[in-house]
Amino acid sequence: MGPHRRLYQYLCRFGDRHVYPRLPEIAKPAWNHPAGFKTVFFWAPTFKWILVFVGFSEAVRPAEKLSLNQNLAFAVTGVLWTRLTFQIQPFSWYMVSLNVFVALMGALQCSRIGYYRLKNPDWKTREIMNVN
Repeated sequence: MGPHRRLYQYLCRFGDRHVYPRLPEIAKPAWNHPAGFKTVFFWAPTFKWILVFVGFSEAVRPAEKLSLNQNLAFAVTGVLWTRLTFQIQPFSWYMVSLNVFVALMGALQCSRIGYYRLKNPDWKTREIMNVN
């Protein structure tokens, strides 16, 4: 058994001994849920929320500075992972909501880019001028 596994088991036992007794009754079922706090099904989506925050932070950038390919990839992977999340066991609404937000942020940015390019037909030449 590797050291990471022993650390994980120690942290779970520590949480069961010290955190679980202090939880309100309404939160105790979430602690031992198959997709609860002690599993990758909780922590992986928690760290993936960074992608949503990146999308929010890009909402203030000018549309001509955004990458269509990157935001299209966000939108498509958000849609695909939303679909796949419904098939992963144990099921987690937390993961579904995360992937929906990733798709929405990608779609929002793609629509901003599309609107900019529609209103500025010379966007290609401006882009070339900005590179040089």
